Amino acid sequence: MMKLYDFPQAPNPRRVKIFAEEKQIALELVNCDMASREHKSPEFLKKNPSGKIPVLELEDGRCISESIPICRYLESLEPEPNLFGEDAFETSFIESRNRHIELELWTQIGTSWVNGPIVGAMGLFKQIPAAKEASDNNVNSYYKRLDNEFSSSEYVAGNRYTVADITLLSAIDFASSMVELKPHESLKNLHRWHNQILSRPSSSI
Repeated sequence: MMKLYDFPQAPNPRRVKIFAEEKQIALELVNCDMASREHKSPEFLKKNPSGKIPVLELEDGRCISESIPICRYLESLEPEPNLFGEDAFETSFIESRNRHIELELWTQIGTSWVNGPIVGAMGLFKQIPAAKEASDNNVNSYYKRLDNEFSSSEYVAGNRYTVADITLLSAIDFASSMVELKPHESLKNLHRWHNQILSRPSSSI
């Protein structure tokens, strides 16, 4: 069985776990204790020189890192249900929507996380309060943008569930629970989408 190096509440491994659940692909979860810096150990760096999770380890020992490449590999094993696009346009459109979320939302959540109280208590970085203030504002602005987009779109990339919905769900749930950046209750369209996605069995992971 393939192994997925994971850590509780880490959002990127969750993306892969949700994706695998949608595909009904069983993975052996291997806890990589980030609190003790296990992901930076010499043994782990052989699996991923970037020292990050998730990492998918195949049965022959080869490893794939980064959430989206791992998900693409899983989709190649189990093409249905299709989550990356069924034709040239849809594939490109889903990719663009996913990249928007990664580059414009995830990066800002990450800045708020690194400069927030949980990471601050670890004493790993010199924090920049002004950076957190700016990124908090950017996250909330992006939430408003999403709320507007969901007024005319059921899902992130059109009229069906895709990998882009998984990316957004993981981002919002992590921001809400770990970074104190929950979408404001006034954003009705965004909350409608969120509740709809949470109703999927895979989202309980």
